[in-house]
Amino acid sequence: MVGGGKVGVDDDGGGGGSGQWMGRHPLGESLEQEDGLEDVFSTACHIIFTLDEYICIGEGFKNKLDVLPTQHTTFKGEKVSNRSKFGGWRSAYLIIGVGIAETIAYYGISSNLITYLTDGPLRQSTVAAAANVNAWVGAIWMLTLVGAFVADSFLGRFRTILLASLIYLMGLGLLTLSVVLLSFISPPSFQAIIIFTSLYLIAIGKAGFKPCIQAFGADQFDGQNPKECKSKSSFFNWWNFGLSNGSIISYLVLIYIEDNLGWGLGFGIPCILIAVALIIFLLGMKTYRYSMKEDKENPVLSIARVFVLAAKNWKSTSSSNTFQELGASGMSHHIRVSDHRFKFLDKALIDISTDPKESRKNGISCSISQVEDAKTVVSLVPIWITCLIYGIVVAQSLTFFTKQGNTMDRSIGPSFQIPAGSLQTFISLSVILFIPVYDLVFVPLARAFTGKTNGITMLQRIGSGIFLSIISMGCAAIIEKRRLQIALNFGLIDMPKEIVPMSMWWLIPQYALLGLADVFIVVGLQEFFYHQVPDGLRSVGLSLFFSMFGLGSFLSGFLISVIEKVTSGNGRYGWFSNNLNRAHLDYFYWLLAGLSVVEFFMFLYFSKSYVYKREA
Repeated sequence: MVGGGKVGVDDDGGGGGSGQWMGRHPLGESLEQEDGLEDVFSTACHIIFTLDEYICIGEGFKNKLDVLPTQHTTFKGEKVSNRSKFGGWRSAYLIIGVGIAETIAYYGISSNLITYLTDGPLRQSTVAAAANVNAWVGAIWMLTLVGAFVADSFLGRFRTILLASLIYLMGLGLLTLSVVLLSFISPPSFQAIIIFTSLYLIAIGKAGFKPCIQAFGADQFDGQNPKECKSKSSFFNWWNFGLSNGSIISYLVLIYIEDNLGWGLGFGIPCILIAVALIIFLLGMKTYRYSMKEDKENPVLSIARVFVLAAKNWKSTSSSNTFQELGASGMSHHIRVSDHRFKFLDKALIDISTDPKESRKNGISCSISQVEDAKTVVSLVPIWITCLIYGIVVAQSLTFFTKQGNTMDRSIGPSFQIPAGSLQTFISLSVILFIPVYDLVFVPLARAFTGKTNGITMLQRIGSGIFLSIISMGCAAIIEKRRLQIALNFGLIDMPKEIVPMSMWWLIPQYALLGLADVFIVVGLQEFFYHQVPDGLRSVGLSLFFSMFGLGSFLSGFLISVIEKVTSGNGRYGWFSNNLNRAHLDYFYWLLAGLSVVEFFMFLYFSKSYVYKREA
């Protein structure tokens, strides 16, 4: 989808499926490449006549007058004139370092939270603890939409990061303090209030911090500069590489401390790390590039107004003043972006007043660029929906994968035992191993065959990740079936606290495959939602990515609750029984694998017709 002087390049721009090149001449003429020499010649003429307004970047075209709604400025508000002094990799590395520290802190809490809820002071059941973890994680990723809205519409990313970090710090401080206070508090209900208050303060802080810090890091590169455009794409790879290193530290060190040295110390270290991260972030404030909005209109409300006006003008016809005005200027045929997509939003262009100029001034009708931005957002919805199942799959690594590992032999040597939560290290190790291979080996090789700047398109990368997640779930189901069989063979079926004589190393494939899937789908989705939203909504774009995992966690909790009620009635052991040797996690994993297959084919269907907003 294109508009306002932007060119959407199908395959070369990151890949769509329609096989069409769609663009818009600055004077309003619509360009659409079809088969036939006449249309090709006509398209070529348009490009030649507007050569001074387009520059070639990679395989696609970028409009050098593709005026961004934001411009890069220094901390003092001055326009960045010297790229070497502001932004670039120097600032990006500092921001990645802050992200690593926050990742260590977050996974120090989330990766072992189900153990704290079941074995800690609350003594919750496996189902209740899993539901609470899913709800908490879901709240974090859904609240990123609010954090991103505040950043893009009011405070800006830098100020939002500062405010969110302080709330984050308060939550971690209260959680650490609660470990000490709970020994003096007897009512269990009051204990739960303190614990969950601190957890949801952390959720609010994380929700404001997460989408803004990554978008702020990507903002350190100018997408209109050919060299920095490639660096921006690499930033998403190395961002995830750094965060995976941080998660490994958390899995290996913090979880061991929590299981062996106490929850107070295990929760206190993340609190210190967030404080250190905040200090490091402030040290670089004079070297960052900041995005200053040139258009003072709230971008979120601007798009919302398109939907409101389209609904209000639903029964109006094109005989209105707006269409007459466009017709007089030779643009009446051009009011639809990408011609045949989301025509209902074109109603927002209709001006039913007697004074067209006054109505546009007062916001009674929308501009073409506003409608184009709204259509851009709508085009993302099918991709967002089809990836929700992956959010459910990922949620299992924080819950049932960990409980599964708790029942297995995790000993190394005669006395050392790996905490079950630390098994998530294998996801991060897989990411760390394959991201450099992907960026330094796979992309150049794929580029040689496809001719695309990034080797494969963003949607191709996402689809590959979904396929790998199907294999991961199938593998998890097979391994769980083997664990249950071994428990039966050794007479441990009714001894849930006994260790099943099966090595934890059997779990590595399902963790590693999930990590490999992350290399494709997670990085691909981050880049996709950052690039494909309107330029003034970059934080919102990343929050859309995070919200998939939030809603995925909620859906996981809902699915677990429904299955538990259906399978555990009349004295039967349900799929998620507290006695995992009587449970059937293997059935659940097969169910997720089947849902992922459906997701994969739905994704292929919608991605085939997707038209890229710009070259990524």
